Amino acid sequence: MNDPLDHTPPAVANTITGDVAGVVVQAGTVHDVHIHPPMPARPVVTPPYRYGTFPPRAASFQHRSITLDLAAATAAGHTAMLTSDGAASTSVVSGLGGVGKTQLALDYAETAWAGGEVDLLVWITATSRDALVSDYARLAADLTGTDDPDPEQGARRLLAWLATADTRWLVVLDDVQTPADLRGLWPPATPCGQVVVTTRRRDAALRGHGRRLIEIDVFASAEAVGYLIGALSDQQHLLDEVSELAADLGFLPLALAQAAAFMLDRNLSCAGYRERLADWRHQLAGLVPEPESLPDEYRATVAATWSLSIEQANQLEPTGLAGVVLEVASVLDANGIPIELFTAPSVLALLTEATGREVDGKQVRRLWPRRRRRGREVDAEQARDGVGCAHRLSLLSLASGSTRPTVRVHALVQRVTRDTVPADRLPILVRAVADALASLWPQVERDTVVGQMLRANAEAVTAVGGAHLWHPDGHPVLFRVGSSLGEAGLVRQARDYFARMDTAATRNLGPDHPDTLTIRNNHAYWRGRSGDPAGAAAACMELLADRLRVLGPDHPNTLTTRSNLAYLRGETGDATGAAAAFEDLLADRLRVLGPDHPNTLATRNNVAHWCGEAGDPAGAAAAYVKLLADRLRVLGPDHPDTLSTVSNLAYWRGETGDPAGAAAAFEELLADRLRVLGPDHPDTLSTVSNLAYWRGEAGNAAGAAAAFENVLADRLRVLGPDHPDTLAARANLAHWRGRAGDPAGAAAAYVELLADRLRVLSADHPDTLATSDELAHWQKALEDSPSD
Repeated sequence: MNDPLDHTPPAVANTITGDVAGVVVQAGTVHDVHIHPPMPARPVVTPPYRYGTFPPRAASFQHRSITLDLAAATAAGHTAMLTSDGAASTSVVSGLGGVGKTQLALDYAETAWAGGEVDLLVWITATSRDALVSDYARLAADLTGTDDPDPEQGARRLLAWLATADTRWLVVLDDVQTPADLRGLWPPATPCGQVVVTTRRRDAALRGHGRRLIEIDVFASAEAVGYLIGALSDQQHLLDEVSELAADLGFLPLALAQAAAFMLDRNLSCAGYRERLADWRHQLAGLVPEPESLPDEYRATVAATWSLSIEQANQLEPTGLAGVVLEVASVLDANGIPIELFTAPSVLALLTEATGREVDGKQVRRLWPRRRRRGREVDAEQARDGVGCAHRLSLLSLASGSTRPTVRVHALVQRVTRDTVPADRLPILVRAVADALASLWPQVERDTVVGQMLRANAEAVTAVGGAHLWHPDGHPVLFRVGSSLGEAGLVRQARDYFARMDTAATRNLGPDHPDTLTIRNNHAYWRGRSGDPAGAAAACMELLADRLRVLGPDHPNTLTTRSNLAYLRGETGDATGAAAAFEDLLADRLRVLGPDHPNTLATRNNVAHWCGEAGDPAGAAAAYVKLLADRLRVLGPDHPDTLSTVSNLAYWRGETGDPAGAAAAFEELLADRLRVLGPDHPDTLSTVSNLAYWRGEAGNAAGAAAAFENVLADRLRVLGPDHPDTLAARANLAHWRGRAGDPAGAAAAYVELLADRLRVLSADHPDTLATSDELAHWQKALEDSPSD
C-alpha cells in the first residue's frame, strides 16, 4: 500500500513565519531570499515524519551491492544521483531506464527509516518542475504551518527550513526528467541532510557542487535469475531455461518483471517466452502484460519507458539525430560498435536523408526518406553530437577508456528501436550500415581486436537484415567477414562461414549467380587451408565446370578457380603437376590480364614455389629474384604480396644451401612485418617461425627449440590449439628438441601430435603422414642411442 501523509498533532519546531533569511538552492551555496507575508498558520507536523506517495516494493526485490555505494555517498554528505545502465556488466557503468533505480532508492530510504537513521523522510516524484515545486510547497506548509499563495515561495521556504533544521532528513527526488527542472531547487548540503535523485540523464550539469554520480548497471546474472525464480515461485513448472531467459532479456529488471507477469498470465514457461522473444514476428511490445496488469505498479512498459527518453534525446541539439543514431545502433553488435561508424559517409547520408529540418516552433518532424537539401547535410561533428544526445539520455553508452572508443547499447533497446522501423525503411538502414562497415575495414588487419569487432558487427547486421544484403547482389561486407576470419588464422571458421554463405547465396541469388560461384570458390579455398585439400580439390573441379559454363574460359574468376585447383593439386602431393598447371595458367593470364596484373604476378609466385617443391630450389630462388623486382615496381615495398615474395625468396635461399643467409633475410623481414602487419598477424607469426627454423639449420638447434617454444605459445594464444599453423609449431618444436639431443622428448611430442593431427586432419593428410614418419625416426633414434 502507499503510505498516507502523516499529520501528527503539532509541536512547533523549526517553524518559519514572517520574513526570514533563507538558504540556498545550489548545494553548498547560500543566498538571501525574501519570504512574502504568509497565509494564516495551520498545525505544524513534527518529526519523525514521512511525506509523499512511496512506490510499492517489488514483489521479488533483489538486494544489490550498489546500495553500498549509495550509502557511502550520502554518508559523505554528497547528493547521490542514481542513473542507470544497459551496457556490459562492469563496476561503474551508465545508462538506461528500467534498471531499478526507483527500487534501489526506495530500499535505501526504507532501510534508513526503519533503522531510525532519519527523522524526516521525503519522497517526491519529480517528473516535472511543476510537480517538484508543488510538492516542495505542500511539504513546507506541513513543516512550518504556513500555506504560501505562491508555490515557488513555498518551495523556497522548504529549502530554507532544510538548510537550518537540526533534524536528520532524507529527500528522494525520483525520476527527474531534465537537469533544468532542478535549477534553483537542489536541496541544500547540510550535516543533517541527505539527498537521492533518480534520473535517466547523465548530463554534466548533474555532477559537481558536492554531488556524486552513481551509475547503476543491470542485474548481475545471479540477481536476475533470483528475481525470476522469486516472481515465478508459485509456478515452478515455468522455470525451464530460466537462466537463459534472464540472459536473453539482458538482465534488465523492468524487462524481467514484465516477462514474469506475462508468463504467469498465460501459464507460459521461460522456454516458451524465449521462443516468442526470438521470433522476429513478435514485437517486444506484444510480449508484456496489458497496461492495467503491469507488475509492481510500473507505470509503463519497456517500450513506453524508452520512448520518452528517445523523444527527449531527439529534442537535444542537434535536434532529430539521436533517434536515427539509435536506429543505426539497433542493427549492430550491442557489445561494441566503433564510434567511427557513425561518421562514415553512408551513415552521414542516412542521417541527412532521415532527419527533417522543418521546424514548427520547437517541434522537429523527422522525414524518411528525404531528398537531401544543398548545404543541409549532416557532418561528422553533428553525427558525434547525435551519439552524445543518446548517451545523455542513457540510451546508449560511450566506452572511451580504450584507444578505440566504442558505443554499447542494451539488446532490448535495440529490439524496441527495430520494432519501430517501418518495413520499407529497413533495407535502406541495413545497406547503409553495411556500407559503413565495409568502408571502415582496413585492408590489412593489424589489430586483431578491431577485426573481431568489425566481424561481430557485420554478423549482427546480417542477422537482422541479411535478406536485404543479397539484393541486387551480395554485399561486399558478406565476403569481407569470411576473408577476415581466414586472414586472422581462423581457417576452420572461415570454411564454415562460407559454407553458410553458399546456402544463403543459392537461396537468394540462385546457383549460377557470379556471387554464388565466388562464395563456392572461397569455401573450397578455406576448406583446403583447414586440412582437407582432397575435398577442396574435388569442390574446385565442380566449380571450374560451372564457371566455364556460366562465365567462359577467359573470365578472371574462371582463371582464379584454375589457380586454386592447381595449388590444391600440389597440396595433395603432385608438385610437378602443380608446377605444370601454373605454367599453363601463367600463359593465359599474361594473354588476358597482362604482365603487371596482381593475379599474373601471383601466378608467377606459384610457378616458382611448385618448381622448388618439385626439386629445383635454385630455379625457384632465381624466379623469386625476378618476381621481387616486379612486385617492388608494381606494388611497392610494404604491400603484403611483396613481403610474401621476400619470405619465399629467403626460404628458397636456405633450401639452396645457405641457411645463415636465409636466417638473416627472415630477420630483416620480421622487422618489416611487425611494422606493417603487427605482431599477431599470421604472416608475422610465420616469419618468426621461419627465422627460428633457419637459425636451427644454421647450427643452433637448442636456440631453435627455445624459439619454437615461444612460437607455439603465440600461436596457441592467437590461433588456438587446432589451427594447422599451431600444429606445425608443435611439429617444429618436437623436431628441434630431438636435434638438440633429446630424442625421447621428441618422440613423446610426436606421439601427442600424431593423435591430434589424426583428429583434426585425416589419416592420409600429408601433415599426418609426415608426423608419423618423424615419430618413427625419433623412436628409432631413441632405440639406437647408447644406454647408461
